[in-house]
Amino acid sequence: MSSVPVRVRFAPSPTGYLHVGGARTALFNWLFARRHNGVFILRIEDTDRTRYQEDALEDLMAMLRWLGLDWDEGPDVGGPYGPYFQSQRLHIYQEYAEKLVREGHAYYCYCSPERLEAMREEQRKRGEPPGYDRHCRYLTAKQRADYEAQGIQPVIRLAVPLEGQTSFNDVIRGTITVDNRSLDDLILLKSDGYPTYHLANVIDDHLMRISHIMRADEWLPSVPKHVLLYQAFGWEPPVFAHLPVILDPSGQGKMSKRRQRVGDKEHYVLVREFKEAGYLPEAMFNFLTLVGWSLDDKTQIMPKELAIQHFDLERINKAPAAFSYDKLEWMNGYYIRQLSPDELAERLVPFLAKGLGISEEEVRRRPETRRLAPLVQERIKVLSEAVEMMDFAFRDHLDYPTEQLIGEKMSAEASLEALRRARQAVAALETFDAPAIEAALRPLVDELGVKARQLFGIIRIAITGKPVSPPLFDSMAVLGQERCLRRLDEAIERLGRLVK
Repeated sequence: MSSVPVRVRFAPSPTGYLHVGGARTALFNWLFARRHNGVFILRIEDTDRTRYQEDALEDLMAMLRWLGLDWDEGPDVGGPYGPYFQSQRLHIYQEYAEKLVREGHAYYCYCSPERLEAMREEQRKRGEPPGYDRHCRYLTAKQRADYEAQGIQPVIRLAVPLEGQTSFNDVIRGTITVDNRSLDDLILLKSDGYPTYHLANVIDDHLMRISHIMRADEWLPSVPKHVLLYQAFGWEPPVFAHLPVILDPSGQGKMSKRRQRVGDKEHYVLVREFKEAGYLPEAMFNFLTLVGWSLDDKTQIMPKELAIQHFDLERINKAPAAFSYDKLEWMNGYYIRQLSPDELAERLVPFLAKGLGISEEEVRRRPETRRLAPLVQERIKVLSEAVEMMDFAFRDHLDYPTEQLIGEKMSAEASLEALRRARQAVAALETFDAPAIEAALRPLVDELGVKARQLFGIIRIAITGKPVSPPLFDSMAVLGQERCLRRLDEAIERLGRLVK
């Protein structure tokens, strides 16, 4: 553990919506900062202007907040080391790139795209790995002046040492050493004045006093080049920790960047997709904490406070971690069951409003929302599932095939008689709650000579319009006696027409 104050960053590029892989990276950085009373920084690496998406930036910030990942410094909260958009720091990168050129650690490259492509084609023909041939590294002052006289705007390349090795230590991967001759003279500053990722992130990490870099292990091959940059500037590198890749549920391949359907299930990959499907932020936080990190071999429920208390880099697994949708679904169901009935009802509001096509205010106003929420709490694994279970209470008319009113292994006539008797029993009730309703209807099972599932299946269709619903007697109590009688009357009329 470094003795310097902990300052970590999540530095996304707003070229797409927040992927769960990026969210896991942000979460690990956030946990590490909170564990050590450090600072969590949000920095927007928006120098790739061709792929920049305005709505992607909004999504990144909104989904981080939804997960509960607040930042201490960043675009909207400010901080002592801003600006926190890289596109607003171009003069800084240009100044430092020119400094490297003056000190002999970098050089101007005037090669045209056509020359570079021809060079790479020749390398491929010879079976060599593609890389810059350092054509411009040894230009004379006159040659450079000639190129500039032609109006060619150069890029700036790092002058990688031609001999020796570069080593660095990664907390997760250990010590890694590469031969310098295997490294390319990478571009630091493009001809349009924009930096490459390599230059911008090294400069920003130093100037923002980043103590630890936690990012996806796809960046591991770039670290030797970054270390050389730190050395060229005379700066001390931060502590590196490259996180294991997230695999798909099979554990055989890297998790997709796009949604996939496997069997009858959709495999979401964007944080917003999980939110829209009805996953709780608490469940997503808990689940992502355990993708590649663990407290021990048995703890599965990891609330935020417990995760902060125990998170450390040593427990991050070197091996890739599979993304288990089944585990996430189970965990989401667990967190749903921990909510109070009122809190669950409030969380269901946007899903009911969208599913029913009514306003959120209307959903909140209706007493059915809070009365039905505890009835579905044990039955749903994601919030969106509640809509199909609860919608019957919000509709004036039910839409179901009349044939469903015919009980299992019963005739239409017998089913009609059962409905009529049930209607009489319901109409006679002076107290209309679940125990009273059950006490009135259950004796009909013996009186009609049918099984309970036959009778109650018919009544369930009449009352809810569906074969599966929250507990029948509780559902009837929520609807009220008058609405139940209207629905029974409608069912009797519909089945009566079928019998005739």
